[in-house]
Amino acid sequence: MIMNEKSVGIIGTGSYVPEKIVTNKELEKVVETSDEWIVERTGIKERRVAEPTIATSDLATKAAEIALADAGVSADEIDLIIVATVTPDMSFPSVACIVQDNIKAKNAAAFDLSAACSGFTYGLVVGSLFIKNGIYNKVLVIGAETLSKIIDWNDRNTCILFGDGAGAAVLGKVEDGYGVLGVELGSDGSGGDLLKLPAGGSRQPVSVETIDNRLHFIHMNGNEVFKFAVKIMGEAAVKALDDAGLSPDDINCLIPHQANIRIIQSAAKRLKVPMEKVMVNVDKYGNTSAASIPIALDEAARSNRIKKDDIVVLVGFGAGLTWASCVLKWCKED
Repeated sequence: MIMNEKSVGIIGTGSYVPEKIVTNKELEKVVETSDEWIVERTGIKERRVAEPTIATSDLATKAAEIALADAGVSADEIDLIIVATVTPDMSFPSVACIVQDNIKAKNAAAFDLSAACSGFTYGLVVGSLFIKNGIYNKVLVIGAETLSKIIDWNDRNTCILFGDGAGAAVLGKVEDGYGVLGVELGSDGSGGDLLKLPAGGSRQPVSVETIDNRLHFIHMNGNEVFKFAVKIMGEAAVKALDDAGLSPDDINCLIPHQANIRIIQSAAKRLKVPMEKVMVNVDKYGNTSAASIPIALDEAARSNRIKKDDIVVLVGFGAGLTWASCVLKWCKED
């Protein structure tokens, strides 16, 4: 991590999920599965699903407003908005520009970032560097998804996993020694075919054939993604801790990407972090991709799972393949 005199941290968080809950029991009526099987394999009991009229920017806007209120920061103080998502409202304009207009952040630059489930942590690192380098003072980072819009509800291997939601964080200058202490970002594009949305881009534009072949839905090789995730989560966290000059023993709260309880448990075991120090909400929301970590972070902060001086580690993996981890010394008072 390139450090200078500026310490940058999270000064406010927010999250928002749709009201509609889809339980495992309801999915039993749609595909051949069972509540018991889903819970045993994934830890997921229910997920949130946005109404047809709700887009990713709508969820992102609500999470952003809550984060701004928590930080005590007005929208016109925001210099930059970064939205991490793989389900934008449309190819362009960006979700970030739509949010900028929605919240009237008239002084903010805005762009989207695509790193799938690693996206929020990627955005957090990018945003922090803008502040460290003296370009901006306050950055709003959002992870938001409406994955229900790209799920094949006839595919029992994927429809049980994903949900909708948004989480946000306001970054700013903090006390010396607090905030972002270490980071690890990585990718392995050779694994890109393991988790993808095949059609709708320039490689396979929309056509009758792509629609008939159901290529506008998530396609995933679950076994290979699982093996990758189990390996990379622990490794990424350790590298970020090394960057911060810390060890797994220093962790007060581990906030992993909420993809699968077995992956979370495996990462905790590799780091020798007891599960009572691990934030888990996959049972309530499923895998919300880029929204996963910021929703969990916001819930951890609001439930006093994390407090000032705690070492908090964010770690996730995603399509690309990508991975990201960030070590924070928490600076917010209860």
